[in-house]
Amino acid sequence: MAKTCAFKAEIRQMLDLVIHSLYSKKEIFLRELISNASDAIDRAKYLALTDKTIAPEAPAWGIRLVTDDKAHTLTIEDNGLGMSAEEMEEALGTIAKSGSKAFAEALKAGKETNIPELIGKFGVGFYAAFMVADGVTVESLRRGEGQVAAKWMSAGDGEYTMDAGSRTEPGTSITLHLREGMEQFTEGWTLKDLVRRYSDFIAYPITLKELGREVKEEEKAKVEEEEKQPLNTMVALWKRAKSEVKPEEYEGFYRQTLHGTGEPLKVLHIAAEGTLEYRALIFIPKQVGMEMMMPGNKHGLSLYVRNVFIGDEIEELLPNWLRFLKGVVDSSDLPLNVSREMLQDDAIIRKIRSDLTNRVLKALAEMVKEKPEDFECFSGALGDFLKEGYHSDWENKEKILELLRFRNLKEGKWTGLKAYKEAMGKEQQAIYMLTADTLEAGQQNPCLEQLKAKGYDVLFLTSPVDQFIAGDLYEYDKTKIVFADKGDLDLGGDAAAQKDELEAAEKELKPLTETIAKQLEKSVKEVRLSARLTDSPCCLVQDPAAMNPAMRRMLEAMGQSVPEEKRILELNPKHPIVKALAAESDEARKADTVELLYGQACLADGTLPPNPANFNRLLNALLAR
Repeated sequence: MAKTCAFKAEIRQMLDLVIHSLYSKKEIFLRELISNASDAIDRAKYLALTDKTIAPEAPAWGIRLVTDDKAHTLTIEDNGLGMSAEEMEEALGTIAKSGSKAFAEALKAGKETNIPELIGKFGVGFYAAFMVADGVTVESLRRGEGQVAAKWMSAGDGEYTMDAGSRTEPGTSITLHLREGMEQFTEGWTLKDLVRRYSDFIAYPITLKELGREVKEEEKAKVEEEEKQPLNTMVALWKRAKSEVKPEEYEGFYRQTLHGTGEPLKVLHIAAEGTLEYRALIFIPKQVGMEMMMPGNKHGLSLYVRNVFIGDEIEELLPNWLRFLKGVVDSSDLPLNVSREMLQDDAIIRKIRSDLTNRVLKALAEMVKEKPEDFECFSGALGDFLKEGYHSDWENKEKILELLRFRNLKEGKWTGLKAYKEAMGKEQQAIYMLTADTLEAGQQNPCLEQLKAKGYDVLFLTSPVDQFIAGDLYEYDKTKIVFADKGDLDLGGDAAAQKDELEAAEKELKPLTETIAKQLEKSVKEVRLSARLTDSPCCLVQDPAAMNPAMRRMLEAMGQSVPEEKRILELNPKHPIVKALAAESDEARKADTVELLYGQACLADGTLPPNPANFNRLLNALLAR
């Protein structure tokens, strides 16, 4: 005889909270109910190991979705352990009463080993059904001898009804009487999409049967065959041994499940054990996908807990600078909130994040040694992300520094600091770098003329991220890093002879340098002679602590207010133009020549002359002469 009871909870409004406030998406209900069905099968299989009455004939375990668009219902069926009337009332009549959790705790109390991983934990997932249904009917038959079927019914209004059930096969069926406006959950394509998104790697086949579907006689056999085919793949690659997975399977997962572009450059198949247990598949791409170019783009790894999809773009599992990675993480230890839609910050997450970061850095270091051509590909496409990490990740700064690559002067190749230092001659005392807008602009910068004459190589910092890390580069492996356009450039050699020669030139050209300094006092900090140049008449250099010009231009383009820093104009005392300028008696012509020289130095540095129109006028006049 049917009986009506109130839900057992200290606060009756809790059911309303679960139905209306706990989950952000209504579609989550299907994930929760399928997860419960999977747990029920796991429990049955485990108990059947010692109790032969549970599954004497070793059934084909599975989960089935049944839709009836005329009756406006969706049923989720499983052939798992099932529930007796008492168990049903205890599990479904009490809010936040988890049968899976109770089962696991009972086994632990009995000191059982090899306890199956069960998905359910909080005991609220079942009530997600009321987000889309105004009535739920549960029929269940407990496995084992002497069991009878039971039925549970509720409209989610604080009460439920218990009655005898009509189910004849062990397991559970949950029928949702869908609310108005929820018709999409009787549509086959909607359910197939949700299963693939949330439950694709559930270990048991999930099939679909659509009642009331009009089928032509000649298509019946085809439809019946389709109803037998699983909607889910059931195989989680990360749960398989690395040796069992073929390269094409990795590539298919990367493109189809993670929506990666092309082929991955490297795959990290991780099975962490010990104090930190998790499994992961991490893909290092060959190129930046278009999604990385979109403003407001989210990133992160896909998260699964015991093969059940929790969410993608989980940012907490990786540092921001590794956002180019694609992959999945699966762990039973991750702390989720009650709705299982977000992570809660805790030590386990930080450990997984740190471990993943170290594994990626180790994989890249191995790539440098074993497949240098692959790492060159990586540097060209994704090297800026490493530089961002060097700027922001203090914990891994030294490891990242070893992986940084810059285009070099001699060959235009991607070159690391280690390779640069190993190629240095004995007389070279420093590593030389230069910030520039492009490789070509850097190669033509007059500040490099003496370095070129000595055969020294130079590394160019040309990307926007480079401008941020330039200020962090001081030394590598006890070798000083010097920027070729900053401060004095001491290249060794016969220092005494060079000093005497420069001092003599300074005395001779002092009137000229004073005249130029006065004329350009609003634009330059100082005018001086230098041994830095061999072919050009002049160049602009900075104080060692000054912001580099490329960084200044980038910040100005972003609308940032940048403090003005005057640069130093250096003259080549041996250049014919400088000598002719010193001998020029026509003050007006001398002033025009000075402005032309300063404009030329600005252009060589990648900036415009202060007065471009006047610069063009003077240049045209010079050409006319």
